Amino acid sequence: MQQMRKGANVGLANLTEATGPVTVALRWSDPSGNGDADVAALLVGSSGKVRDDKDFVFYNQPSTQDGSVQLLGKSPTAAGSEDRILVDLDALPPDVERVVLTASRYGGPTFGDLDDLGLTLLDSSGAALLGFDIDDAGSETAFVFGELYRRDGDWKVRAVGQGYESGLGGLAGDFGITVGEDDDVERDEAPADDEKEPVPPDAVEAPPSETESKTRPAAADEPRAGRVRTAKKRRSTLPKAVKVDLADHPSWQGARLFSVAGLRNDHEREARATSTLLAVMAQVPEFGRRLTARFNAPAGTVQTFVETPFKSGETKVRPDGVIRVARAGRIWTALVETKTGGSPLKKEQVEAYLEVASRNGYETVITLSNDLALDGEHPLTVDRRRLRKVALRHLSWAEVAHEAHMLCHHHGLASPVHTWMLGELLHYLRHDGAGCQGFQDMGPSWVPLRNAITAGTLRPGDRHAELVAESWEKLVRQLCLRLSGETGLNVAPVMRRRRGGAAPRRADVVASLIESGRMGADMRLPIAAGPVRLVADLRTGQIETTVEIPAAVRARSLSRVQWLLRRLADAPQELRLEALPDGHAEGPCDLLKNLRSEPGLLVPADGGEITSFRLTLPSGMGAKRGTDETGFVRSVDVAVDRFHQQVLQAVKVDAG
Repeated sequence: MQQMRKGANVGLANLTEATGPVTVALRWSDPSGNGDADVAALLVGSSGKVRDDKDFVFYNQPSTQDGSVQLLGKSPTAAGSEDRILVDLDALPPDVERVVLTASRYGGPTFGDLDDLGLTLLDSSGAALLGFDIDDAGSETAFVFGELYRRDGDWKVRAVGQGYESGLGGLAGDFGITVGEDDDVERDEAPADDEKEPVPPDAVEAPPSETESKTRPAAADEPRAGRVRTAKKRRSTLPKAVKVDLADHPSWQGARLFSVAGLRNDHEREARATSTLLAVMAQVPEFGRRLTARFNAPAGTVQTFVETPFKSGETKVRPDGVIRVARAGRIWTALVETKTGGSPLKKEQVEAYLEVASRNGYETVITLSNDLALDGEHPLTVDRRRLRKVALRHLSWAEVAHEAHMLCHHHGLASPVHTWMLGELLHYLRHDGAGCQGFQDMGPSWVPLRNAITAGTLRPGDRHAELVAESWEKLVRQLCLRLSGETGLNVAPVMRRRRGGAAPRRADVVASLIESGRMGADMRLPIAAGPVRLVADLRTGQIETTVEIPAAVRARSLSRVQWLLRRLADAPQELRLEALPDGHAEGPCDLLKNLRSEPGLLVPADGGEITSFRLTLPSGMGAKRGTDETGFVRSVDVAVDRFHQQVLQAVKVDAG
């Protein structure tokens, strides 16, 4: 990937031979938890202004009418979050000369509060072409990351990196868009779940009269834009609980749209899971778009098919599914191969589908299983020659469930019927019998590794340690996805090494296993004052979750301890508290059950001022490798959930 500097530009034709839409990912991480950012794109003509309000693509108007520019939504990344924008350059009207790529924040936070701010450009195959890191953001509340522009019939990309302290209104105003003065008040008022109603899809108000107009003056040859509503629309989400239960007995099970009854083997599970997912993708546009956008598909009419036969050499092959998206006379096609439960993907099978896709001019082969792909690495290693014309992409069932959960419970959908249908899909995916629960097994290397640690025979180069380190990273990644869905916040692993990919991170985990029998990871939860440290100690059979929080400003150290104890009134007795004096990495430490009667045990003997507290909750670690009651994966989930609910919620950053 080529790195750009501020102000640099490069022609797209020099970077890739792939045809089709490009995707621009605007990325950042938010260590403060003070709110995210919203992306927007502006289609600009020769005047330097938008032609009309429909050229402003933002959260209330996520696509142009012709689908040439679309917001694809937020996705958690290894280090934070990214918001993707799909741009079909061939479909842009000829009088559009630039597509300006922006983001804005609201409510006080600035772009200087964000880490890892930058832009990545990807071609239609998903390959990263360009990167632009922004390291000089300060008090700006809106930012132009970059732009795509025409020059002599070709498209080029420019790294801009220009900020606005005047926010979205100031940025949009420079391009001929006026934002209403009361929008910030409106957008923060979220209705209760049972009050939400669908609204018409039109995101832009009609232009005001001359007496009401707030639009900045336009030149005679420039179009006059109206007033854009930036108050976020009310959308339908699932109710938190059923209001009335008419069942006579707790054993009565409610009827479901997608049933798991009658599934007898893996083949039947795969067939039903594929048909269920693809049907919902075709019927719920917002959900289908979220998934197909991951593979750089255009926006358009989606049709899905199952068990479609293709000739491959002297035999026939049947991919589990086919996805087709039609727009402006062009059809994008992906073949889908599905696995459920512990069934692995098969190299020969996937390569046969790649051959079929290449021969028929299809764009992508999508594999779907409970495995997770990390850093864009596909779980299978296939012949690279087969990827010259066809992209091979992977999706985990955990990622499918995450997208469904975010739409159902947090972002909402325009139609209540679509909300209910997506909720039924989510219920199906989470049922034990469906085989779509995501990563659930540390793999066959788990027991040999644990035995080697116990025996003291683990040494560098041990293959079992490397495989368990990879599984550990997948487990943490899935854990963050689940917490993001449950909280509606962006929960992501904290990556200490940005360059070098997965290999250095896994090497660190292997080194820790060899040295101490422990493996750890840091997670960023917006409600926490700092990273949450998760450590699994295979020697002691313990899982520890830890966070460090600042002490309240009080005159005496004892008062600071008492302040913390009041917030931890309902926390587990075995919670370990450590008081850290200014400039010290360690300090007085004791259990919460003892401190409740003697808070003075946490006061430094030398009278040092307590500046922060370290809270650690130990939990038992499962020995088995899976998700049953005594499984390691389940014990990690339980430990983090317990820490989140009983500790972090009590000391979250907005508390007192």
